[in-house]
Amino acid sequence: MTPATPDPATPEAWHDLKSELLEIMPAERLIDDPLRTLAYGTDASFYRLIPKLIVRPENEDELMAVLAACRSRRLPVTFRAAGTSLSGQAVTDSVLIQMGQGWRGHEILEGGQAIRLQPGVIGARANQLLAPYGRKIGPDPASIGSCMIGGIAANNASGMCCGTAQNSYRTVRDIRVILADGTRLDTADPASREAFRRSHAELVEGLERLSAETRANAPLAEKIRHKYRLKNTTGYALNSLVDFTDGIEILKHLMIGSEGTLGFISTITYDTVVDEPLKAAALVFLPDMATTCRATIALKPAPVSAVELMDRAALRSVERKPGMPEVLKTLPEGAAALLIDVRGNDEGELEARLQAVRDIFEGIHTLEPVTFTRDKGIYELYWKIRKGLFPAVGAVRDIGTTVIIEDVAFPIERLDEGVQALTDAFHRHGYPEAILFGHALEGNLHFVFPQGFEKPGEVERYQALMDEVAQLVGVEYGGSLKAEHGTGRNMAPYVELEWGPEAYALMWQIKALFDPENLLNPEVILSRNPTLHLENLKPLPAAHDIIDKCIECGFCEHVCPSKDLTLTPRQRIVIAREMARLEALGDAIDGEDAERLATLRRDYRYAGDETCAVDGLCATQCPVGINTGELIREMRHERLAKHADLSRRVGRHFSGVTRVARGALNMAGVGRAVLGEKGLSRVSGTITKVSGNRVPQWVPTLPKAAPIRVLKQRSPADGSKDKVVYLPSCATRVFGATHGDAESRSIMEITLSLLERAGFEVILPEMTGHLCCGMAFHSKGQFDEATHKARELNRELLVASQNGRYPIISDTSPCVLHMQSRLDERLSVQEPVAFAHDHLLPRLELTPLDERVAVHVTCSSTHMGLGERMVALARACAREVVVPAEITCCGFAGDKGLSTPELNASALKGLAAQVADCDAGYSNSKTCEIGLALHGGIPYRSILSLLDRASRQQAAS
Repeated sequence: MTPATPDPATPEAWHDLKSELLEIMPAERLIDDPLRTLAYGTDASFYRLIPKLIVRPENEDELMAVLAACRSRRLPVTFRAAGTSLSGQAVTDSVLIQMGQGWRGHEILEGGQAIRLQPGVIGARANQLLAPYGRKIGPDPASIGSCMIGGIAANNASGMCCGTAQNSYRTVRDIRVILADGTRLDTADPASREAFRRSHAELVEGLERLSAETRANAPLAEKIRHKYRLKNTTGYALNSLVDFTDGIEILKHLMIGSEGTLGFISTITYDTVVDEPLKAAALVFLPDMATTCRATIALKPAPVSAVELMDRAALRSVERKPGMPEVLKTLPEGAAALLIDVRGNDEGELEARLQAVRDIFEGIHTLEPVTFTRDKGIYELYWKIRKGLFPAVGAVRDIGTTVIIEDVAFPIERLDEGVQALTDAFHRHGYPEAILFGHALEGNLHFVFPQGFEKPGEVERYQALMDEVAQLVGVEYGGSLKAEHGTGRNMAPYVELEWGPEAYALMWQIKALFDPENLLNPEVILSRNPTLHLENLKPLPAAHDIIDKCIECGFCEHVCPSKDLTLTPRQRIVIAREMARLEALGDAIDGEDAERLATLRRDYRYAGDETCAVDGLCATQCPVGINTGELIREMRHERLAKHADLSRRVGRHFSGVTRVARGALNMAGVGRAVLGEKGLSRVSGTITKVSGNRVPQWVPTLPKAAPIRVLKQRSPADGSKDKVVYLPSCATRVFGATHGDAESRSIMEITLSLLERAGFEVILPEMTGHLCCGMAFHSKGQFDEATHKARELNRELLVASQNGRYPIISDTSPCVLHMQSRLDERLSVQEPVAFAHDHLLPRLELTPLDERVAVHVTCSSTHMGLGERMVALARACAREVVVPAEITCCGFAGDKGLSTPELNASALKGLAAQVADCDAGYSNSKTCEIGLALHGGIPYRSILSLLDRASRQQAAS
């Protein structure tokens, strides 16, 4: 029994579908323009299909209506969560259903023993919620910081520590699922289960029949049990047919790993697992792969949390990463390494487990002594390097090629044979640069290699390799062709080869029971097309040096402030590449492509450029450090080159410009007093609209003008005091205290007060009112003037600090980040958190305030690694500190909060609910604080204000 094949849809069908859906959801959640269908339709795989329509339902009822509308027109649908999957299971040329902000619900159950999650929750967020209970979810894929629960469950993703015992299949308690016919089943609800048994008796009884037949077929049942002793995500979860007899339980477990081909999981409840708090790791270097595999087998029964294997080529790809042991560069050819992770609930348990591992290695030859680290920084570095192996290979590939990652599992007792066989196959087919790494305890190996498809013969070479690997792993070794990445399109043509015709027929029967019309993600997992894995391959043309090494993994997306508004960094790169591809056609471009290029350029101006905060947070998540904001700055530089003279005039008369800005704030204050907030907002909105957004929008949290006169009230020099140079940023020289805030002092007044209390003599640079670090010019692409201002500042700070003799504090964190890479290395410039930690706290006595405060860690603080110190500083000053979850960059971005206020609003959606019970919020960037106060509903101030209120001068000893 094979499901039907959908008919090609007519243009009228698509028009009618959109018209019907417009009756149930707003137009902004129905997307069919060329830019966004390409951007949103791209995932981390090396396949490219562009959806005809992208739909963003916000709840189950809307989703059911979408499924009904598509089913009535026989239009296939594909579900998408984060799009970090690698096998092509989340791309389509039909209807793509994307999980938006309405699917991020969560609920802790039974004191953390279980957690109920919607599919749009990021995996790491689930663990963050469970951390206070000492628990976590079982699955721990390398992409857990960016992938979502929907994808984790639908792919049965596992990872480093969970093995087969703690994956989604083993830890799912209940699900809510919506089937192809629109029926909703909640397996936690007895009434829902019974109603479903009555309404879908054919499905339930069909699953129970297949279960009985499978268990009665002893050879097939034993084959299934053997296959699932390994990690295995090839095909459907046939183990559900031998593990369960109840049709509802079979259905629940079949949904795990079904990749959206059987239904949509709208909620999943996991039984959680213990998250042991004490952790240690060691990089163990071994002379050859055979020894490495023998060591792995010896470690299998040991009390270890994870054992990760890396061959010599994998180690070579990361040996020059900062912090890596020098010995990596001297390892002999053929060497390998095991990253061993050991965890415990207390010191005694951890030490006993560490000793057990050391004892194992007493009889194994290693190249270096086995040394475990408990240093958090080194521990996290080891794991960051391991998780970044796949993208690291992608970063060094030839431009225009893609990077392939395959994911197999061998019986662990044959791991060394399997590794050697794979290595031989790579060399036979001309892939000597392939690297091997993986979850050694499970026999799960990833092999990664660059692959181009443009040159003649390359597709055939890749096919020959995959044919041999499939035969080798799936047949000769009885292993898994897809251990944890899902079958997708990539391995669909090989499912029958691995499983055999009997089990393969069983999978088709399952598909027909759930989806007889074959409308749910067709061609994924099961396909009759033997060359499906060679079709619709994604082009990766050269676009710009800044982004050419991107492999579109999507790790960057969750920290981007515009992710829910327009585009993410990955999506900006996707469109930049497509525009570059079309531009490269030159005179050969046809009319349709020329029109498409013009459309992409026009729409990218807003979606790609104007709504990019250029905060660079994407670089902190990117395994190869790509800062997409740098690409946008380059584009702005080209586009705004004609305004270079204006920028030069502004830079040369900067003190006058800041005076004008303060004057405008004074005028706004008068307008506020006369018209009231609502009246002024209406007038300002009209002016902004009439000016074509050239005049910024006034917002109620826009501060008063800064009292610049305070900088002239300098204390007489005192040779007995330590000296410090204070550089007030241009933002703090413009913006004073917020209207109506209990903190009525400007940041300049607060900073001077603190420095005096700490016993410093304050030195102000000459021409303070004229100085600027250049960041404001740099973010607009005005690089020449940015450089001029930075040089000007550098000169004055060298004079003021006596060539770096005295420390320098600047009160705005983003400015300090910008300075650090542009000023003389003799200068020590610190922002408020670092300066307070290093220079103020030792000189002050603190009495924590009886307040609950919120802390916003700015992008620049994240870049400088100051997040933990900032929170610690706040905790030293207040009774309780709240760090709002999933609020990364605020999106104010200097002036974007005024010129593109929707970016700030989107980035801070959800902030107000998290800080509602806080007395105030604190940060280290005045412009950020304007937007945070606006959307948080509480005052936001400089962290120095909190320190000033909680401190007093240290008593004389």
